[in-house]
Amino acid sequence: MRKILITGAAGFIGSHLSEYLFKTYKNTQFVLYDKITYAANKKYLNKIIKNKRVNFVKGDLLNFKLLQKNLRNVELAINVAAESHVDNSFGNSLLFTKTNTLGTHCFLEACRKENIKKIIHVSTDEVYGENLGKPFEEKQNLNPTNPYSASKAGADMLVNSYIHSYKMPIITIRANNIYGIRQYPEKLISKSIYSFIKKQKMTLHGRGENFRYYLSVHDFCTGVHIIIKKGKNKEIYNIASQKFYKVKNIVKIICDNFKINFTRNIIFVKDRPFNDKIYKINCKKLMNLGWKSKNDLEKEIPFICNWYKKNYKLFK
Repeated sequence: MRKILITGAAGFIGSHLSEYLFKTYKNTQFVLYDKITYAANKKYLNKIIKNKRVNFVKGDLLNFKLLQKNLRNVELAINVAAESHVDNSFGNSLLFTKTNTLGTHCFLEACRKENIKKIIHVSTDEVYGENLGKPFEEKQNLNPTNPYSASKAGADMLVNSYIHSYKMPIITIRANNIYGIRQYPEKLISKSIYSFIKKQKMTLHGRGENFRYYLSVHDFCTGVHIIIKKGKNKEIYNIASQKFYKVKNIVKIICDNFKINFTRNIIFVKDRPFNDKIYKINCKKLMNLGWKSKNDLEKEIPFICNWYKKNYKLFK
């Protein structure tokens, strides 16, 4: 593969994916495209950004001409860029539609204009909506329940339209909540760690009784790689961990790592307008291609906590 473009490349997930694919495709040129919002940092790419195979471009998904220009001669385009914090979407939903829905539309149209041969769009398990029964398979109808997931579902519908109208070679990926180092401290795991480092209490919605599956960013990257190699165009692939936790129990694990008392370091606050009980997705389709999750959240928490202790100044 001669050239790969990754949007959102300086963000949490995008930087890990960029590093992983850079190490995997040793003769490939990379265009790392990122707007650099509050949740992104070029320093996350320090290991690869100075390499002659890498071209970093600071650009917005909505800058159509710049995006199209940088897609020239690209063989694989991966759209990771997104506004992803659900809480923020309740207060600034238009930004989420602008970035996640319209931004994806710009990405797809630029790819169409440049006749990109392989396209991967990163979505989320939240587009399926709350699930109290059997894990959802990829053919499940979408039922988003908050502004964030609705903006991502809108993007998925645009992908579907480009597949049917233009026969474009697009693959959609829908994953669980992803954890790891470099995540801006606004999500449950990263915010809890950061709060405790700063000697602050962590806030939890309601009573912290909702459940979430958590997928290691490293397992996500291996899943994307298998999809690049073996995935079929115009298909959807779920990427799921096999273990779920109550939200409050995740924070208890982090409290234990810091050797602090859970009850004394938590403040329960009013729940957000709607908070899905749980998302459950089936990823047998991907596992049939040879993927399986290898990382364990509880074993990785100490490493992640240590990283934030060393790098907390990145988030000031």
